[in-house]
Amino acid sequence: MSVSIHPSAIVDEGALIGEGSRVWHFAHVCGGARVGRGVSLGQNVFVGNRVVIGDKCKIQNNVSVYDNVTLEEGVFCGPSMVFTNVYNPRALIERKSEYRDTLVKRGATLGANCTIVCGTVIGEYAFVGAGAVINKDVKPYALMVGVPARQVGWMSEYGEQIPLPVSGHGEYVCPHTGSRYLLDGDNLKRSEDR
Repeated sequence: MSVSIHPSAIVDEGALIGEGSRVWHFAHVCGGARVGRGVSLGQNVFVGNRVVIGDKCKIQNNVSVYDNVTLEEGVFCGPSMVFTNVYNPRALIERKSEYRDTLVKRGATLGANCTIVCGTVIGEYAFVGAGAVINKDVKPYALMVGVPARQVGWMSEYGEQIPLPVSGHGEYVCPHTGSRYLLDGDNLKRSEDR
């Protein structure tokens, strides 16, 4: 298996791209980028120098993954969603030394046109709805919507809303996978025993 790079794409010398990955039309991958195996970089995607993209991520068209962003395995970035890396940018003031780290953990979904303000952590399998603005950390499995985003529920690893309240106690078994989820207070966890 090899890497597929469209002729219109630019991959700078030094970039590491894992086997089975695809780089589509007009994408640009900078030389310091680290891209895992089986990744899809859609049309017009930009990947900065200080970026790590885990295996099996899908980055849809028109997404710029700027320096200091890390995506763990299996992250989905919807079309035209936005990352930032400076909290208070000004064109007339150089702030490259003030980049804030953003971490998107395994299996999370970032919906179309959402914005992730730098310095945040998006938990495992969290689901950020289309157009939402994330300006604080997101819990694992949380379903986030709105501007600024607020938690309105929970999502399974399969990608369906879990019918449990945002906080309290309860249990849910996914009909697709058999995975068991336990709500304890305002934290949801998947039980390891099935």
